[in-house]
Amino acid sequence: MDQEEGLKALDNIVTQFNTYEDFLDSQITTVDLYYLEDETLARQLVELGYRGTGERVKREDFEARKAAIEISRLAERAQQKTLTSAGKDLQDNFLMALAMREEDNRNGKLSSVIFIRDRNSYGQEISGYIDYAHRLKTEDFEVYFSGKKRLLPRTTDISFYNWDADIAVCNSSPNYQVIADNPDGLLFRYKRDRKLLNVDPKAQPGDNSTRIPIPTELYIQAVIFDHISRRKT
Repeated sequence: MDQEEGLKALDNIVTQFNTYEDFLDSQITTVDLYYLEDETLARQLVELGYRGTGERVKREDFEARKAAIEISRLAERAQQKTLTSAGKDLQDNFLMALAMREEDNRNGKLSSVIFIRDRNSYGQEISGYIDYAHRLKTEDFEVYFSGKKRLLPRTTDISFYNWDADIAVCNSSPNYQVIADNPDGLLFRYKRDRKLLNVDPKAQPGDNSTRIPIPTELYIQAVIFDHISRRKT
């Protein structure tokens, strides 16, 4: 039996029995118990390979594989729980774009800044830039991916502007430092690698950054800026 077949056979045993003792018991016959008259001794003989009706499996191999399978199962459950976009029927390009980036923004492989321009509940035109990774950590996106609410910029985001009320607000986030006094326009400095993100549509977004307009029926305008950190670890 090669290594792959051996591992598959072990997996079948591990998933079939809750404990190593249960596996040993499955290898003991009534005849064994009749002659040995000791269940513990019978288990020991099976474990040593002297008795048994099937393949010998060492205790350490059984328990190590059992633990590995359990860790994998828990990790999968945690992943499914963490990704709020998982299993959602996403009909709009914007929500699909957010879903594609959710995992990488959560684990730090990617940092996305979302620009949204639309109208609020009062009919006022608003726009702003949202630190996606920060928002993911501070609120439940279930309401957005399920379509119960629309993601809109707030006065607490890295940039917010109410065109009708002429209210402009900028805030640095855990990921971005806002540079609002730049003569060439608004800049965001990514704190991990100190690279600048230029959100001017007429300019290049910057090193390791891309600007992607998102066609959407949910908003007047939506753009996602993606930045990949090159900081050495």
